[in-house]
Amino acid sequence: MSGRLFGTDGVRGTANSWPMTAAMALRLGAAAGAYFRSDRGNGHRVVIGKDTRRSGYMLETALTAGLTSAGMNVLLLGPVPTPAVGFLTRSMRADLGIMISASHNPHHDNGIKFFGPDGFKLSDSAEAAIEALLETELAPARPAEIGRARRIEDGRGRYVEYAKTTFPRGRTLSGLKVVIDCAHGAAWRAAPDVLWELGAEVIALGTAPDGTNINADVGSTHPAACAQKVLETGADLGIALDGDADRVVLVDERGRIADGDQIMALLARRMAEAGTLREGVLVATVMSNLGLERYLDGHGMRLERTRVGDRYVVERMRAGGWNLGGEQSGHIVMTDHTTTGDGLIAALQFLAAMTGTGQPASALAQSFEPVPQRLDNIPLPAGGAPLDDPRVQAAIAAQDARLGKRGRVLIRPSGTEPLIRVMVEAEDDALMDSAMAAITDAIRAAATPA
Repeated sequence: MSGRLFGTDGVRGTANSWPMTAAMALRLGAAAGAYFRSDRGNGHRVVIGKDTRRSGYMLETALTAGLTSAGMNVLLLGPVPTPAVGFLTRSMRADLGIMISASHNPHHDNGIKFFGPDGFKLSDSAEAAIEALLETELAPARPAEIGRARRIEDGRGRYVEYAKTTFPRGRTLSGLKVVIDCAHGAAWRAAPDVLWELGAEVIALGTAPDGTNINADVGSTHPAACAQKVLETGADLGIALDGDADRVVLVDERGRIADGDQIMALLARRMAEAGTLREGVLVATVMSNLGLERYLDGHGMRLERTRVGDRYVVERMRAGGWNLGGEQSGHIVMTDHTTTGDGLIAALQFLAAMTGTGQPASALAQSFEPVPQRLDNIPLPAGGAPLDDPRVQAAIAAQDARLGKRGRVLIRPSGTEPLIRVMVEAEDDALMDSAMAAITDAIRAAATPA
C-alpha cells in the first residue's frame, strides 16, 4: 500500500479505484475490527450506514466480510444520514460505527467514515493505528468466533424520533410551508418525515435516488434548485442538505441563501441570550468569513478557529468544553444534540427560532454582512509541492502584508482532492482580485513542470 489512506474525513476516492476498491474495503474492515475488538462482552458490534450511491452496495458487502472475519457482529442500517450513524453507534452500544459516503461529492466517488463507541469521529491517532494494522498480517477470528450480519429495519425510524426531540416540546411547524432538498441522498426519506410529523407542509426535492444522481444539480452544493422552488411555491423556508445530510444550506422566503456562517451566527446569538452558549465561544474553521468573527466580537462572543474539517471542529469543542461549532460549508455541530454535523437538526433549530420569535426566515438568516471572499482551486500535480517554492512563499507573504487588517489569505492543500485551495478575503474588491491573481499565478507557475 502506498500513500496515506485516511484524509480529513475518513477514506475517500473514486469508486473501484484505490483506495475505494472492494479488496481494500474488506481489508479495512478486518483492520478496523481488529482495532475495536474488545472484551466488553457486548458482542463486538458495528453499525454500518450508507448513502444512495450505487458503489455503496459493493463497499458495504466488502466491509461486512472484513468485519465479520475479525469477529465483529455487523448491523446494517441501509441508507441513513451520517449523523444517524453517530447517534446509533452510541445508542445501540456498538464498538464502532461506519458510514459509507463521499458526502457532497458526485456519485462516482465514495468514502468510508468511522465513528468510535462514543459516537464521535475517530481521532488522527486511532486512524493511524488502523492504517498501521493494514501493513501487518491480520489474524482472523477463530471459526466459532466469526461475526454475524443482519439488517436493522428501524434504524431510520430511531433517528427520526430522536431528531424530533430536538425541536422545542409543545411547539409545532403547523402553518409553515417548507421545501426540503435531500440531494437524492441519505436523508431522502428521514428528513421529509421529520418535518411532516412536526406539522409542516412539506415540498420535497431530491427524493428520487437512482444510484447515480446524488448531489447532481441539487442539495447544499447546488442551492439554486431549492431557492427556485421556494419562490415558485411561496414557501417560508428552504432546506438544502448534501448527500449524507451532515451539511445544510438554508433559503429564506425571498430566495436568498444562508450558508453555515450565517446559520452559526444566529444559533450562537440565540444560545448566548439563553445562557446556553458555553463561555460565549463558537468554534469554526479558518474558512469562516471574517464578517462572522467581527459579528461575534461585537456581541460579546468569541470565534475559536481550527483547521478545515468538521472532525477538527469537534475535537476543539470537546477539548474546550464548548457546545457549538461548524463550517461555512454547512456542517453545524451542536454537542448538546449531536456528535457530528447534522444538517436536519441544525435546520430544526433555525425553525425553532422562526416559531419562537414569529419572524420570517429573511429576518433571521442574514445576521452579518460578509466580507467579500474569493476561492480558487488549483490542480496539484502528482509529486508536486508548489507551496514549498520560495516564489510562492514570497507572493503569499507580500499579499498578506498588503491586506493587513482589511482582509486575509488562506492557502491549503485539499484533504479530499488533488487540489490547492486558495481563499482571499478583502473589504475592497480590487484589492482582493489583485491579491488572488498574484498568489494563484505564482502557484500555477511553480506547479507547471519546467
